[in-house]
Amino acid sequence: MAAASVLFFLPKPPPLHLHHHHRHQHLQQLVGLRLPGPSRRRQWRRFDSYPVRATKNGDAADPPDRLLAAVCYLYPFLDGVHYGRFVVAQFPAFQVLLQPLVPAIRLFRSSPFTPFLLFLTLYFAVVRNPSRFSRYVRFNTMQAIVLDVLLIFPDLLERSFNPSEGIGLDLLQSLDSTVFLFLLLSLIYGSSACLLGQVPRLPIVAEAAERQVM
Repeated sequence: MAAASVLFFLPKPPPLHLHHHHRHQHLQQLVGLRLPGPSRRRQWRRFDSYPVRATKNGDAADPPDRLLAAVCYLYPFLDGVHYGRFVVAQFPAFQVLLQPLVPAIRLFRSSPFTPFLLFLTLYFAVVRNPSRFSRYVRFNTMQAIVLDVLLIFPDLLERSFNPSEGIGLDLLQSLDSTVFLFLLLSLIYGSSACLLGQVPRLPIVAEAAERQVM
Protein backbone atom coordinates (compact mmCIF):
# COMPACT_ATOMS: atom_id res chain seq x y z
CA MET A 1 0.00 0.00 0.00
CA ALA A 2 2.85 2.38 0.86
CA ALA A 3 4.64 1.60 -2.38
CA ALA A 4 1.49 2.15 -4.38
CA SER A 5 0.85 5.55 -2.81
CA VAL A 6 4.38 6.69 -3.59
CA LEU A 7 4.28 5.48 -7.19
CA PHE A 8 0.93 7.20 -7.68
CA PHE A 9 2.50 10.62 -7.20
CA LEU A 10 5.70 9.99 -9.12
CA PRO A 11 4.51 10.01 -12.78
CA LYS A 12 5.25 13.29 -14.47
CA PRO A 13 2.22 15.62 -14.57
CA PRO A 14 0.90 17.04 -17.85
CA PRO A 15 3.14 19.81 -19.19
CA LEU A 16 2.27 23.31 -18.10
CA HIS A 17 3.64 25.64 -20.72
CA LEU A 18 3.08 28.71 -18.56
CA HIS A 19 5.18 27.31 -15.74
CA HIS A 20 8.13 26.32 -17.93
CA HIS A 21 7.83 29.41 -20.12
CA HIS A 22 8.14 31.76 -17.16
CA ARG A 23 10.93 29.75 -15.57
CA HIS A 24 12.81 29.87 -18.87
CA GLN A 25 12.28 33.65 -19.06
CA HIS A 26 13.74 34.08 -15.58
CA LEU A 27 16.70 31.77 -16.27
CA GLN A 28 19.12 34.50 -17.35
CA GLN A 29 17.41 37.36 -15.54
CA LEU A 30 17.31 35.78 -12.08
CA VAL A 31 20.12 33.26 -12.07
CA GLY A 32 22.75 34.22 -14.64
CA LEU A 33 24.06 30.74 -15.41
CA ARG A 34 26.95 31.91 -17.57
CA LEU A 35 30.28 30.44 -16.60
CA PRO A 36 32.30 32.71 -14.34
CA GLY A 37 35.24 34.56 -15.89
CA PRO A 38 38.61 35.47 -14.40
CA SER A 39 36.96 36.54 -11.13
CA ARG A 40 35.90 32.98 -10.30
CA ARG A 41 38.79 32.37 -7.90
CA ARG A 42 38.14 35.70 -6.22
CA GLN A 43 34.44 34.84 -5.76
CA TRP A 44 35.27 31.50 -4.14
CA ARG A 45 37.83 33.16 -1.84
CA ARG A 46 35.33 35.81 -0.81
CA PHE A 47 32.70 33.28 0.29
CA ASP A 48 35.21 30.83 1.73
CA SER A 49 36.50 33.61 3.98
CA TYR A 50 33.27 33.11 5.96
CA PRO A 51 33.55 30.77 8.95
CA VAL A 52 32.48 27.19 8.33
CA ARG A 53 29.58 27.84 10.65
CA ALA A 54 27.16 30.42 9.31
CA THR A 55 26.99 33.72 11.10
CA LYS A 56 24.36 36.39 11.44
CA ASN A 57 25.72 39.76 12.58
CA GLY A 58 28.68 37.96 14.11
CA ASP A 59 26.57 35.39 15.96
CA ALA A 60 25.64 31.84 15.07
CA ALA A 61 22.67 31.55 12.71
CA ASP A 62 19.41 31.43 14.64
CA PRO A 63 17.53 28.09 14.81
CA PRO A 64 14.54 29.58 12.87
CA ASP A 65 16.93 30.67 10.10
CA ARG A 66 18.46 27.20 9.98
CA LEU A 67 15.07 25.52 9.79
CA LEU A 68 13.74 27.86 7.09
CA ALA A 69 16.88 27.46 4.99
CA ALA A 70 16.70 23.66 5.33
CA VAL A 71 13.04 23.50 4.29
CA CYS A 72 13.76 25.47 1.09
CA TYR A 73 15.67 22.50 -0.34
CA LEU A 74 12.41 20.57 -0.51
CA TYR A 75 11.27 22.83 -3.36
CA PRO A 76 13.52 21.51 -6.16
CA PHE A 77 13.19 17.95 -4.89
CA LEU A 78 9.39 18.03 -4.96
CA ASP A 79 9.47 19.64 -8.40
CA GLY A 80 11.73 16.89 -9.76
CA VAL A 81 10.61 13.86 -7.75
CA HIS A 82 8.99 12.36 -10.86
CA TYR A 83 12.49 11.71 -12.23
CA GLY A 84 12.75 8.97 -9.62
CA ARG A 85 10.04 6.77 -11.11
CA PHE A 86 12.58 4.25 -12.48
CA VAL A 87 14.65 4.21 -9.28
CA VAL A 88 11.58 3.74 -7.08
CA ALA A 89 10.31 0.92 -9.29
CA GLN A 90 13.64 -0.93 -9.16
CA PHE A 91 14.65 -0.29 -5.54
CA PRO A 92 11.85 -0.69 -2.97
CA ALA A 93 13.99 0.97 -0.28
CA PHE A 94 13.38 4.33 -1.95
CA GLN A 95 9.64 3.79 -1.58
CA VAL A 96 10.07 3.64 2.18
CA LEU A 97 12.34 6.70 2.08
CA LEU A 98 9.81 8.77 0.13
CA GLN A 99 6.73 7.64 2.03
CA PRO A 100 6.91 10.47 4.65
CA LEU A 101 7.02 13.01 1.80
CA VAL A 102 3.83 11.77 0.12
CA PRO A 103 1.63 14.46 1.79
CA ALA A 104 4.05 17.17 0.61
CA ILE A 105 4.14 15.67 -2.90
CA ARG A 106 0.34 15.56 -2.94
CA LEU A 107 0.11 19.21 -1.91
CA PHE A 108 2.78 20.26 -4.41
CA ARG A 109 0.95 18.47 -7.24
CA SER A 110 -2.50 19.70 -6.20
CA SER A 111 -2.37 22.45 -8.82
CA PRO A 112 -0.22 22.89 -11.95
CA PHE A 113 0.33 26.49 -10.86
CA THR A 114 1.85 25.58 -7.47
CA PRO A 115 5.50 25.22 -8.62
CA PHE A 116 5.49 28.56 -10.42
CA LEU A 117 3.74 30.41 -7.59
CA LEU A 118 6.17 28.95 -5.09
CA PHE A 119 9.04 29.99 -7.35
CA LEU A 120 7.85 33.60 -7.38
CA THR A 121 7.20 33.60 -3.64
CA LEU A 122 10.64 32.30 -2.74
CA TYR A 123 12.43 34.68 -5.07
CA PHE A 124 10.58 37.94 -4.45
CA ALA A 125 9.44 37.42 -0.85
CA VAL A 126 12.63 35.83 0.48
CA VAL A 127 15.68 36.31 -1.75
CA ARG A 128 14.86 39.92 -2.64
CA ASN A 129 13.83 40.84 0.89
CA PRO A 130 17.02 41.51 2.90
CA SER A 131 15.11 43.56 5.48
CA ARG A 132 13.13 40.50 6.59
CA PHE A 133 15.54 37.60 6.02
CA SER A 134 19.21 37.09 6.78
CA ARG A 135 21.77 36.51 4.05
CA TYR A 136 22.05 32.93 5.26
CA VAL A 137 18.38 32.23 4.51
CA ARG A 138 18.42 34.14 1.24
CA PHE A 139 21.54 32.38 -0.06
CA ASN A 140 20.19 28.90 0.66
CA THR A 141 16.81 29.82 -0.80
CA MET A 142 18.52 31.05 -3.97
CA GLN A 143 20.49 27.81 -4.23
CA ALA A 144 17.23 25.88 -4.12
CA ILE A 145 15.74 28.13 -6.82
CA VAL A 146 18.75 27.77 -9.12
CA LEU A 147 18.66 23.99 -8.68
CA ASP A 148 14.99 24.01 -9.65
CA VAL A 149 15.66 26.19 -12.71
CA LEU A 150 18.28 23.69 -13.87
CA LEU A 151 15.50 21.10 -14.18
CA ILE A 152 14.55 22.88 -17.40
CA PHE A 153 17.35 21.07 -19.23
CA PRO A 154 16.41 17.42 -18.52
CA ASP A 155 12.78 18.40 -19.09
CA LEU A 156 13.60 19.76 -22.55
CA LEU A 157 15.54 16.61 -23.39
CA GLU A 158 12.59 14.45 -22.40
CA ARG A 159 10.22 16.53 -24.51
CA SER A 160 12.55 16.38 -27.52
CA PHE A 161 13.40 12.67 -27.27
CA ASN A 162 10.76 10.42 -25.73
CA PRO A 163 11.82 6.85 -26.62
CA SER A 164 9.63 3.91 -25.68
CA GLU A 165 12.13 1.08 -26.14
CA GLY A 166 15.69 0.15 -26.98
CA ILE A 167 18.86 2.04 -26.12
CA GLY A 168 16.97 5.32 -26.15
CA LEU A 169 14.83 4.15 -23.24
CA ASP A 170 17.93 2.97 -21.39
CA LEU A 171 19.52 6.39 -21.78
CA LEU A 172 16.32 8.07 -20.61
CA GLN A 173 16.23 5.88 -17.51
CA SER A 174 19.88 6.70 -16.76
CA LEU A 175 19.25 10.44 -17.19
CA ASP A 176 16.14 10.46 -15.01
CA SER A 177 17.78 8.37 -12.31
CA THR A 178 20.87 10.62 -12.26
CA VAL A 179 18.75 13.76 -11.93
CA PHE A 180 16.69 12.20 -9.14
CA LEU A 181 19.71 11.02 -7.17
CA PHE A 182 21.38 14.43 -7.51
CA LEU A 183 18.22 16.13 -6.22
CA LEU A 184 18.00 13.67 -3.34
CA LEU A 185 21.65 14.17 -2.37
CA SER A 186 21.24 17.94 -2.64
CA LEU A 187 18.21 17.76 -0.34
CA ILE A 188 20.04 15.65 2.25
CA TYR A 189 23.28 17.64 2.11
CA GLY A 190 21.68 21.08 1.95
CA SER A 191 19.12 20.48 4.67
CA SER A 192 21.56 18.72 7.00
CA ALA A 193 24.17 21.45 6.65
CA CYS A 194 21.57 24.14 7.32
CA LEU A 195 20.25 22.39 10.42
CA LEU A 196 23.83 22.27 11.70
CA GLY A 197 24.24 25.98 11.01
CA GLN A 198 26.77 25.46 8.22
CA VAL A 199 26.84 26.86 4.67
CA PRO A 200 26.22 24.20 1.99
CA ARG A 201 27.72 24.88 -1.42
CA LEU A 202 26.16 22.89 -4.26
CA PRO A 203 28.25 22.36 -7.43
CA ILE A 204 27.52 24.98 -10.14
CA VAL A 205 24.55 26.23 -8.14
CA ALA A 206 26.47 28.05 -5.39
CA GLU A 207 28.19 30.64 -7.57
CA ALA A 208 25.01 31.47 -9.49
CA ALA A 209 23.13 31.86 -6.20
CA GLU A 210 25.83 34.04 -4.69
CA ARG A 211 25.60 36.52 -7.58
CA GLN A 212 21.92 37.07 -6.80
CA VAL A 213 22.26 37.57 -3.04
CA MET A 214 23.52 40.97 -2.01
